[in-house]
Parts: sequence; structure tokens; C-alpha cells
Amino acid sequence: MSDSSKRSLIALIADLPGQISALVKAEIEQAKVKAIHLGKNAGMGAVFVAVALIFVFFAVGTLVAVIILALALVMPAWLAALIVFVLFILLAAVFGYIALRYFKRLSEEQGPIEGLQKDFRAVKGVGEYERK
Repeated sequence: MSDSSKRSLIALIADLPGQISALVKAEIEQAKVKAIHLGKNAGMGAVFVAVALIFVFFAVGTLVAVIILALALVMPAWLAALIVFVLFILLAAVFGYIALRYFKRLSEEQGPIEGLQKDFRAVKGVGEYERK
């Protein structure tokens, strides 16, 4: 038999805190390495997404120019550009109005402090609350 197999149960139990400590340290180190790895990959992914979005930005501008040039085949170029401009302004107004409605909903919702105050009033039996 080897020396480690002859060790007593008490000696093994005495070694347990040190082994647990080493295991926790190893797990923390592994988590750090994984976080660094994830951070590097996420950073590189974000860079490539930003580059792709720059190209999409220019592609959309080119598409707008194509639309204006296509309309210019059947009407004066200034009128085609004006129509596309007005279309974009109308779309911006519609989306802005929709966004405004969503932002107004934020102020209508009850905050956590108001909810707690309402709950305290309900417990005291004062104020408006639903009875079930």
C-alpha cells in the first residue's frame, strides 16, 4: 500500500479545508480566464458590428440617391429630391409620435415608492385599494 492510502480519516478531514480553498481559488482563476476570453471576443465582435453598421449607413445613403435618380427619370430632379425629403420627414414624424406615446406611458406607470405607499395605506385600511 502507498503512503497516502494509509492515512487516517482524521488526517484526510484535516486536509479538507486546504483542498476546498485550493478548489475555490482554481475556480475563481478559471472564471477570470473565461471572463477575459469573453471580453476579448465581445470586444472584437462589437468592432466588426460597428464597421458593418458604417457600411450599412453608406448603403442606405446610396439607396436614397438611387430612389431620387429613379424619380428624376419621370420628373425634375429637384422635385424628386424634395419628394424623398418630405417622405423622410413624414416617416420621422410618425416614428417620433409613436416614441412619444411610449415615453408618456413611462410616466403613467406607478413607481416602486408609490406602490409601497399604496400597500401601507391598504394595510392600515385607508385610501383606495382593491378588496378581494
